[in-house]
Amino acid sequence: MAQWKIGSIGPRMVEKARAMTSIVDSISFRDGKRLGAIALDDVSGLIAQPGTFVWLGLHEPDDALLRKIQEAFGLHDLAIEDAHHAHQRPKIESYSDSLFIVLKTAQLEAGQVVYGETHLFVGTNFLVTVRHGASSSYAQVLQRFEDGTRRHSMGPGLALYAVLDFVADHYQPVVAQFEKDFDAIETDIFRDRFDRLVIERLYALKRDLLELRNAALPLAEISSELMRLHEDLIPKALRAYFRDIQDHVSRLVGLIDGMRDMLTTAMQVNLALVANNQNEVVKRLAGWGAILAIPTVVFSLYGMNFQWMPELHWKAGYPMVVAATALACFLVYRRLRRAAWV
Repeated sequence: MAQWKIGSIGPRMVEKARAMTSIVDSISFRDGKRLGAIALDDVSGLIAQPGTFVWLGLHEPDDALLRKIQEAFGLHDLAIEDAHHAHQRPKIESYSDSLFIVLKTAQLEAGQVVYGETHLFVGTNFLVTVRHGASSSYAQVLQRFEDGTRRHSMGPGLALYAVLDFVADHYQPVVAQFEKDFDAIETDIFRDRFDRLVIERLYALKRDLLELRNAALPLAEISSELMRLHEDLIPKALRAYFRDIQDHVSRLVGLIDGMRDMLTTAMQVNLALVANNQNEVVKRLAGWGAILAIPTVVFSLYGMNFQWMPELHWKAGYPMVVAATALACFLVYRRLRRAAWV
């Protein structure tokens, strides 16, 4: 098998090779019938034909490829700039003949939550998805859309729903993992001793819940705006699907908010238990201090230099003082015992 070196091929072939690695999905339909994969150079002519729908999937494309995509689909400069530079907030922006949507994706990798971004360009006859960072491939979404009865005939609206629903479904396993993490540390939360590690784990979990909430909540707002303001892309027959996304995201955010409240309450209970335990310790120390104060005062008197000391001239003086001191300590101990101070 021949091995090609970069220096042995032209710049245009290098650019084409990079574009091929960034374009992960490409398919087209006309009048509900699948046309198959398409070349990037054929896109502009294809979408100009009535009844044609093109779905193009990209993964971390470079600026040169994005410019070719812009030229082929007639996309806005600002949208292309945002798609090239990741770390955008979830949003939906409307341009003259297309929409630009940013979604925050989340998934589990080796038990850890990783986030990515998906940028969507939506027009009346095309859908372009641009994935950045940790994000699952939309190949299975495309396959379901392609296999669905009369789905491809509904154009970009249903394709857009399929992508949004796929992103929303991937939030659920993350929430389930957070619930497992909370259950794992719940026993340690209610101990009456301070554990710095437990508090750090609780804080990290609460921070992760907030990050997931900030990723999921805009998806419901985007779905709402699509239904209200973009009837040309989302016909009446599709609104029920986007309401379903809203419902899923609302329930998900409700679970997240409930878990965050539980974490806050658990942290407060843990601190209250620790403070109560410290109060008990202080009470016991004060009680024993009161008991020990009696012999301390009595015997310190006998360390003073004065002439008339009972035990010097009275044989029973010393045992009587010790007995009186012990009796006084016992009476104080009994009283404190009844008050639960010792």
